[in-house]
Amino acid sequence: MTAIVSELNEEQTNGILEMMELLCIDVLEEEDVSDKVEDVLRGTPEGEQAPLSKNVLRKQRHWERKLAARKSKRKEEKLRRKLNRQTEADVEHPQLTKRVMKAVTKERLAEARSSGVKVCVDLAMTHRMSDKETSRLAAQLRRLYGSNRRASKPFHLFLTSFCENSRLLAKCVRMNAGFLNYSLERTEQSCLDIFPPGRVVYLSPDAQEALERVDHNTVYVLGGLVDESIQKTLSLSRAAELGVRVARLPIDEHMEKIANRKNFHSKILAINQVFDILLAVCDTGSWTHALDKCFPAGKGFAVAPTHDQQQDE
Repeated sequence: MTAIVSELNEEQTNGILEMMELLCIDVLEEEDVSDKVEDVLRGTPEGEQAPLSKNVLRKQRHWERKLAARKSKRKEEKLRRKLNRQTEADVEHPQLTKRVMKAVTKERLAEARSSGVKVCVDLAMTHRMSDKETSRLAAQLRRLYGSNRRASKPFHLFLTSFCENSRLLAKCVRMNAGFLNYSLERTEQSCLDIFPPGRVVYLSPDAQEALERVDHNTVYVLGGLVDESIQKTLSLSRAAELGVRVARLPIDEHMEKIANRKNFHSKILAINQVFDILLAVCDTGSWTHALDKCFPAGKGFAVAPTHDQQQDE
């Protein structure tokens, strides 16, 4: 009887081994095989997984420790490289504290008030704007001031014809943190109440004359206007009303139209974009570099290749 049972167990064992091979289960050691066979012979409740052998569990824990060690090593290596890059950057460009940077910026802006190029934003046309357009103008003024703060050679900035009880001022105070403490001149006076007409150049995309240079003897006026309806010649009409010289950025002289998906081409820029171009040309002395760096790509223009070659030469 015992022999029959033994023979039966041997047949069951062989059948189980064949099944395991078909399932691509690696049988690594005889101990694993015997453990698994005994587990199967004892049977497990339906839906439950048979417990793993001690040897399999040991191998699994060893593999998990190995993976954890590799992960820790990669993390340490990544941190080491980051610290090395930071050390190299600190040696080449020592970082200044926020307090020092704030003091340096304040000093630059104070110096600009006495020796910087003078730029006015004429806000006499804000009554023409909708509430949405006024909000957009407030945002542009924030970006404009941010560019001036970051500039190595900031401008002496004026916000003229800026009424204290205006809708724009309320928007600026609400949307721009610290607006009332901006380092600039804010006045209800017109630019001509402050500067002689002969020194003023009003910038307008509709002007015939192209601006050739940015110098300290001229006061540059930007029309503070956001007009989604694209009413043409508003800035040109304002310059005629003031009786001052009018000029445009030399886009036609340094740029050309490029093909784009929307077949869109426009020379109308936001005031902060015009301001950035003036800052760049004042810093580099090159209209080519300034327009290439600051002119929005989505407007459908790019610096002409001939100007790139001339600049390289």
